[in-house]
Amino acid sequence: MARRAGVAPSTVSYVLSGKRVISPSTRERVEQAIRELGYRPHAGARALASNRTNILALMIPLHANVGVPVVMQFAVAAATAARRHDYDLLLLTQEEGEQGLRRVVDGAIVDGLIVMDVQLHDARLPILRSIDLPSVLIGVPADPAGLTCIDLDFRAAGAVCADHLAGLGHRRIAMVGSPPEVYARETAFAQRVSDGFQAAAREHGMTAQVIPCAPTVEAAQRLVDRLLAEDGAPTGLVVHNEPILEPLMAAFAARGRRIPEDLSVVALCPHDVAEHPIVPVTNVAIPAAEVGERAVDLLIELLAGRSVPERTLLPPVLTVRASTARAPG
Repeated sequence: MARRAGVAPSTVSYVLSGKRVISPSTRERVEQAIRELGYRPHAGARALASNRTNILALMIPLHANVGVPVVMQFAVAAATAARRHDYDLLLLTQEEGEQGLRRVVDGAIVDGLIVMDVQLHDARLPILRSIDLPSVLIGVPADPAGLTCIDLDFRAAGAVCADHLAGLGHRRIAMVGSPPEVYARETAFAQRVSDGFQAAAREHGMTAQVIPCAPTVEAAQRLVDRLLAEDGAPTGLVVHNEPILEPLMAAFAARGRRIPEDLSVVALCPHDVAEHPIVPVTNVAIPAAEVGERAVDLLIELLAGRSVPERTLLPPVLTVRASTARAPG
């Protein structure tokens, strides 16, 4: 390549590594030679020379009942952002916990970690705090000290949903939450949505309850029957369980409850899911693409030795659609 471009071999090296400023004309000659010769860096040799693999790991334990479509939005955004920084993304989906984390760290197969499915008291946190490998958490544990975290402000998201219903005059509301096992694992985002929803309801003097629900049509129908059998059935519903949003709405309709005349519905879900039902749903979208991209950007900053905020929380945005209206009566 140096002979083809008419420069010294060290100049080619500097163009490839970016370690020194090269004049635009010289850089163009070197890049033209690279294209003509079809050169590709040898990843193994580059890793040995630089002590860098140019690979980032995205750890996504795919538990049962994990919302795969939303998770893949995080993954695609992170992979795209990584390529923009000349990194590849290694997707780690096994539920290995601390053992899997140790395998990645001890094997020196990546330069940094992005960790998802963060729990309030996550067993991986002591390892992440003790290793030299930079990491970014998508999710905020109970004690985020010494960690770099980014996520939607889920507590605020739950509160925004309750505030919206309160503003429409609803006094009895309920939240259909994530599957029971998600709460059993103390998954951070699910607990924070619930906490924010209930805190806002108390501030407004509303009667509120949170009901975990399996993501099946049968479970949705049983839950609707349970709510309608209670004295003072809710007139406002928040759904934080994307797969059963439409089954819930269908079950209420089959039992004579009109949306939004008899029941207002708000959901935490992507916009495309909210727009799909016969009655478009007022929603707070999960900004998966933005969070995935910004998690990579934070990790690149850490790899460069620059300081970043310990916690980045994106504010929730409520989009009002046809599923919410003034409380009946």
